[in-house]
Amino acid sequence: MIDRDFTADSNHNERGASENVSGSAGETFDQISRAARDAGTKAKEAASETATALGDHFKDMIDKQMGRHISAAGVFAVSMKNAATDLDPHSPVAASIVRGVAARLEQFAEDFEGETVEQLARSASDFTRRQPAVVFGIAALAGFFVFRAITIGSADTASPSIQPAEPGPVA
Repeated sequence: MIDRDFTADSNHNERGASENVSGSAGETFDQISRAARDAGTKAKEAASETATALGDHFKDMIDKQMGRHISAAGVFAVSMKNAATDLDPHSPVAASIVRGVAARLEQFAEDFEGETVEQLARSASDFTRRQPAVVFGIAALAGFFVFRAITIGSADTASPSIQPAEPGPVA
């Protein structure tokens, strides 16, 4: 009977140790899983923050470039006005047309100076809604000029003949 109780206690101790090892392994696995999940979450957050920072930096660069180009349009408008003044004695009609275009260009530069790319895109979208015929006309005109540029460029290039050369006299 003593052997029996000892054997029962021994089996109970082995089972307890086995359960302890299983529980410990399960806890370790849970901790590793949590750590891996946390690392993945932190990596996603870091990637998202980096992408946001790069996007903001890119937008700032674009906004600065657009500001420079809009300012250049204002300078160009002033040059056009000066050209219209020089053109006035020779051709008053052409001078008035150039002056009108310069005034519109100068107004454009004043209206859009300091705006972001998003604001400019919104303004273009609003203009397209208000004046679809003008936008269609500009697109058609641009398409025409692109077509002419392509056809003129290809007309200057000579292509080799696909006809076989005539054989000369056989000697």
